[in-house]
Amino acid sequence: MYAVIKTGGKQYRVKPGDVLVVEKLAGEPGEKVAFDQVLMLGEGEAVTLGAPLVADAEVSATFIETRKGEKVKIFKKIRRQGYRRTRGHRQFESVVRVTAITGAGMAETWDGEVDLTPLAVLNLRARNLAPRAAAELPADIDVETVVEPKGRGKPARVTAKVVEHADPVADDAAEAVETKDAAAPKAKAKGKTAGTPKAAQSKAPGSKEARAAAPKPSKAQTKSPVRRSAPRGGKG
Repeated sequence: MYAVIKTGGKQYRVKPGDVLVVEKLAGEPGEKVAFDQVLMLGEGEAVTLGAPLVADAEVSATFIETRKGEKVKIFKKIRRQGYRRTRGHRQFESVVRVTAITGAGMAETWDGEVDLTPLAVLNLRARNLAPRAAAELPADIDVETVVEPKGRGKPARVTAKVVEHADPVADDAAEAVETKDAAAPKAKAKGKTAGTPKAAQSKAPGSKEARAAAPKPSKAQTKSPVRRSAPRGGKG
């Protein structure tokens, strides 16, 4: 069964269970909405036309949300004058779920459950950015809301801070960890490795002794340019 209704100066063909986006309506999420301007009813080959409305016909729906639609850009230009203007507009729209159609001795009802989740939350869920419910968080994690001032004349920034709580450690385990740390030898000075002979450390590639023992280049080698490629003649 379907119906053709009129709302907001437009006509819509609907059936029970459809999600309908119409011009802005007054209402709160979860409220019942009734469209009484029914122009036509149909079920199979049986069609009932109104003149202009079908008597005692009504389409019932559940209000979901009011939001802004897609942005429409308005661009104006006057050539050779350096005039360009770009504006944007987002029209308010309401979203409803059609639940029942009655009239002309016919009736049909949708038995499904209406989901009142707004589109903004659905988009965040699709990008895995929606805030998780408290029941989904682990028991040792809390989320706190922190307001960070950005500067004079700028709005404050609200962020979520995750606070993790560590499980308490038993007294016996804590004493064992402290004893193990005290028994471990202290690390030696920076640049020296435990277990390495002193002579080997002094002659490491980056040490002063290694740089001093390296042969110094002659004056000719210093003045001559370094050839990084073979000569053009093909000879080495």
